[in-house]
Amino acid sequence: MSSPEAASSLSGKARLEPLAFSDLDGWARDDHAAAFEAFRRSCQALDAQGPELRPAQKQQAGLIAICRKALSVGAPSGAEARRFFETHFQPFAVKPLSGDGFLTGYYEPEFEGSRTRDSRYTVPLLARPDNLVTIPQGETLSGLDPDLQAARRTAEGYEPYPDRAAIEDGALGSLAKPVVYLREPGEAFIIHVQGSARIRLTDGSVMRVAYAGRNGRPYTSIGRLLVQRGEMDLETMTLEKLMGWLKDHPEPARALMRQNLSYIFFREASELVEEDGPIGGAGIPLIPGRSLAVDRSLWAYGLPFWLDGRLPVTLDRTEPLQRLMIAQDTGSAIVGPARGDFYFGSGPEAGTRAGLLRHPVRFVVLQPKTSS
Repeated sequence: MSSPEAASSLSGKARLEPLAFSDLDGWARDDHAAAFEAFRRSCQALDAQGPELRPAQKQQAGLIAICRKALSVGAPSGAEARRFFETHFQPFAVKPLSGDGFLTGYYEPEFEGSRTRDSRYTVPLLARPDNLVTIPQGETLSGLDPDLQAARRTAEGYEPYPDRAAIEDGALGSLAKPVVYLREPGEAFIIHVQGSARIRLTDGSVMRVAYAGRNGRPYTSIGRLLVQRGEMDLETMTLEKLMGWLKDHPEPARALMRQNLSYIFFREASELVEEDGPIGGAGIPLIPGRSLAVDRSLWAYGLPFWLDGRLPVTLDRTEPLQRLMIAQDTGSAIVGPARGDFYFGSGPEAGTRAGLLRHPVRFVVLQPKTSS
């Protein structure tokens, strides 16, 4: 049986159908040691009670107990890691009450930038303003639209935070403090969507920027808007084509990007070393191919998910996706019980593959056994 916590968060959205591990095509062929290492990373954060960057559903007591066991076994072989998951978890197919499972991809972009503004670098990424109040998951503030996830603190109380257009037009005043400057508005927009980046500075060093908050406004996909307008075809859209369009059509692009009311704030992530992935919603560095972004209003970080579908290699070629991943991140566009975002890694190649992934996928969640 699934846990009461899972049943409560999924009520009216999905049902969970129990499976055996033998029902999971490709299960025996996966690299369970790699999945275990990603799981251990989540467990270390849970054990340390580290703060989540974007709080999700509270972890079940059973998951925390399993994590303590994971931290005591060291680095298991693939076979040992597989037995660990099979011993302590029960797979459940996630069956949305409407729609099907759907997977997209994301990555950590790399762009050129400067700590100071000049004639070439004019587009800022802004630091989190002092008056931004993030509304905890599942809570609301009196007098505000319950769909808003942030507010502005004023002398009279709280009010909706300015949207993207207002912020770009100077609504933050002296609270708008740039972290770094980029060349193109489209580059900044892509970083807003991805939530992190590596910035190659003019002195040759690399700055890492990480998510520090958002204005709480709803997210709108500009790629979907371009498809609806007939500017691009969904089947042949790539990240490169999207960024090319934004660069070649500066005025229409500015208006288009402003239709996404959501605005992201950043900080310099100086604690990260080169080999670290960006910081995910769970507050830990992500692992390419093993970190999954999920709907944080429905799922807890640290839960393992088995994905079964196809991964694009090029526009015309896909490869099988049968892989155990760990919920370690979230995203404004990741909404629904069988909706995920696959972290590909850093740089242009990861970006190309991430931009191609928008495919149906079967989601299976591994829930802690009641007696493990």
